[in-house]
Amino acid sequence: MIQEGGQCPEQPALRLDLALVHYPVCNKHGETIGSAVTNLDLHDIARAGRTFGIDTLYIVTPFADQQTLVSDILEHWQTGHGATYNPKRKEALALVRVCNDLAEMYQLAEAKWRQRPTVFATSAKPHARQIDFTQARQRIFAGEPHLILFGTGWGMAPEVFADVDALLPPIAGFGEYNHLSVRSAAAIVLDRVLGKH
Repeated sequence: MIQEGGQCPEQPALRLDLALVHYPVCNKHGETIGSAVTNLDLHDIARAGRTFGIDTLYIVTPFADQQTLVSDILEHWQTGHGATYNPKRKEALALVRVCNDLAEMYQLAEAKWRQRPTVFATSAKPHARQIDFTQARQRIFAGEPHLILFGTGWGMAPEVFADVDALLPPIAGFGEYNHLSVRSAAAIVLDRVLGKH
């Protein structure tokens, strides 16, 4: 509907965060571990997030050396030589916030939005509490705050799923192979829930 003056009504502001969970996650034996932060994941998920208009990319790791790595990367691109060499990368990496654990992440998100966000998790396996991408898109564009969790390693540990509201479908390709990098999965999910199709 067009309003007076030929203006279209504004859509609700997008209130969506992403989280890249490095602990607790599983190894290939199903044991709970902490995974290493990957430079490429930070860059690529931040760039995808900035492209699709997310507010914050939380990096969840309790390990001091991994937090230092993230800080060093951000410092280079925010205030070091990288800031002037590639301002677009600086803009994307401004989305990144490091959290010690999921509890701190949820606390920060709730304080920012002044309410608990609806939490969607991702998984390479189907799940009973799964919603489709169309439903997720509708909920996100309704204007309420949302948070999408992405796991590293061999996926998030079972206890992570106890605190989420729903799971997004696995990303299925044409063949049987199903082992995407998390940065590829994040870009595909963002396109499916936010892209102009």
